[in-house]
Amino acid sequence: MEPLPEDGERDWAEPGVYTVSPGVHRIPLPLPHDALRAVNVYVVTDGTRLVLVDSGWALESARERLSRGLKALGAGLGDIDEFLITHVHRDHYTLAVELRREFGGKLGLGKREEPSLVRSGDPDRFPMEAQVGLLQRCGADPVVEELAKAFGGVRHTEAHLWEQPDEWLVPGKRAIVPGREFDVVHTPGHTDGHVVFVDDEAGLVFSGDHVLPHITPSIGFQPVPTELPLSDYLDSLRLVREMPDRRMLPAHGPVTDSVHARVDELLEHHHDRLEVMGAEISADVTTAYEVALRLGWTRKQRKLPDMDPFNQMLAVLETGSHLDLLVAQGKLTSTETGGVRHYAS
Repeated sequence: MEPLPEDGERDWAEPGVYTVSPGVHRIPLPLPHDALRAVNVYVVTDGTRLVLVDSGWALESARERLSRGLKALGAGLGDIDEFLITHVHRDHYTLAVELRREFGGKLGLGKREEPSLVRSGDPDRFPMEAQVGLLQRCGADPVVEELAKAFGGVRHTEAHLWEQPDEWLVPGKRAIVPGREFDVVHTPGHTDGHVVFVDDEAGLVFSGDHVLPHITPSIGFQPVPTELPLSDYLDSLRLVREMPDRRMLPAHGPVTDSVHARVDELLEHHHDRLEVMGAEISADVTTAYEVALRLGWTRKQRKLPDMDPFNQMLAVLETGSHLDLLVAQGKLTSTETGGVRHYAS
């Protein structure tokens, strides 16, 4: 395997090593049964020191592909000096924990990921237990029932992969390799502690799951939910939009030339969804679940019952986050009865 130029001629998820710019290489790693297809890990090196932005999921297939990719760059798993993680989801964090145990290397994670990291490491936690509570508040008992069929009785089996980082990352400039520094920028929304890394000199932004080229990131999917994750997300998008435009290096999808162009699309998308969801509220449609049933989802405009339970959950919770933001903006009101949140215009 030899490094290939990042020329956009190949499928972004195709195995290989792709040179994004001098000293920066992209290695897509596999994901299990995941519509995201792959997760991009970025290798930043000056030939002596080697840093990874995100690490992949702790899977043997991902470890093997990363090893082959590093070999093409004249390095090995034991040569990784540091992992800088954009957020605490397992397809970004857990392989770093596994490799740190075996080979060493430091691990850095955004400071506001700490509550979710601690909760993720609780062996008594059931999968998605926080989301079940939110779904019930959305009036989505049918989705809860489908999740129970799919995941009911499954205990948390990955608690050992949620160790604490060596460093809690905070906003500001940070040395990466000799002659290169990143600006750590806090971008909450997808998760509360999500960060992006900006390389001013090279004109790059490692955007993690904050800005993705082909899909709209899920909002607030984390073990410790926040009150208004969509508000946080939109503020974070505007923050990135106020910065100089840069080449975008996402966690899922191809490298693109303009982060601004995609941010504009995402802001427009959520503006439209806020209007559409708010307009659905009536005397007969008062819950997030009822609104979600009336909408189309994904680019194919699929109906909610046609989706798998996990994506039904994401859709309903996204609807709830939009309606809650409309309440915060004074465009809707809400009341709770029997633990279910009802909205009115």
